[in-house]
Amino acid sequence: MEISAEALKTTFEGFKKSEVPAGTEFISGKVRDIFDKGDQLVIATSDRISAFDRVLSTIPFKGEILNRLSLFWFGNTGNIVANHIAERITARTVAVKKCEVLPVEVIVRGYLTGSAWRDYQDGKAISGIELPAGMKMNQKFDVPLLTPSTKAEMGEHDLPISCKDIVETGLVEEGLWRQVEKAAVDLFNYGSETLAKRGLILVDTKYEFGLLDGKLVIVDEMHTPDSSRFWYADTYMELFEAGEKQRKIDKEYLRQWLMEEKNFMGQGENPEIPDEVRAEVSRRYISAYEQITGEDFVPESLSPADEIKAISDYLKK
Repeated sequence: MEISAEALKTTFEGFKKSEVPAGTEFISGKVRDIFDKGDQLVIATSDRISAFDRVLSTIPFKGEILNRLSLFWFGNTGNIVANHIAERITARTVAVKKCEVLPVEVIVRGYLTGSAWRDYQDGKAISGIELPAGMKMNQKFDVPLLTPSTKAEMGEHDLPISCKDIVETGLVEEGLWRQVEKAAVDLFNYGSETLAKRGLILVDTKYEFGLLDGKLVIVDEMHTPDSSRFWYADTYMELFEAGEKQRKIDKEYLRQWLMEEKNFMGQGENPEIPDEVRAEVSRRYISAYEQITGEDFVPESLSPADEIKAISDYLKK
């Protein structure tokens, strides 16, 4: 799909405070704008993109793709665990039931890569899990690992924590935590089996859970390029045996460009992102959507002005 000049100009940057209806509580995160509607939250996924903890630019269709991907997965996993979705408002905006979100993120890892590989090389346990000696980069685990982390304040880094410590410190009650563990592994296995049919490997992913009327639900997003790592299955073994990097679907392209072309890793002023780079990132998100869902991506996004109006009208109901 070609990214037009018009698409590059009309990305959805999100709400300005002056555009929020009077009396509505509003939080603007790195990517999502959240509005409190009493027993519901309205979540608009903007086209903002961040790297190195900085919001740097906007990417055409990114918010729509992330929202539609999450809805795709939420719609297919209700038999595993309920979710917080109440209503789809637009292609990028949903109303969700207000939940008591648990104070930990649950990362499920199928392969020894990323920060887990770096910790392993340094002789560290992975969220309290001691791995056997002699493992190699990108090696598949016999069973997926749960490696939770605590949720840091804005601008801080999440910290790994063991499942045992989560229970012993009272962050999550033991019976509830066992439900979380089962739901996370079942979601990961379902995602892995579904993606294997598309020629993809679900390498690792992040889940967030909450309580709704005392029952466990999954919240936030699921199996998107922002929350997960995906590799191509057809070249996995060849590259693994050669000790080479895997072919992947994620937003690493932008991070690499920033490091290599701008020598930027989060310090100093934000660099300007040229349109050709923004377009390439957009194409990669579109490709991810199509490969993950098996469907062509046909944009449904409203113009920024129409999106703001649709959300504002919903908030006033």
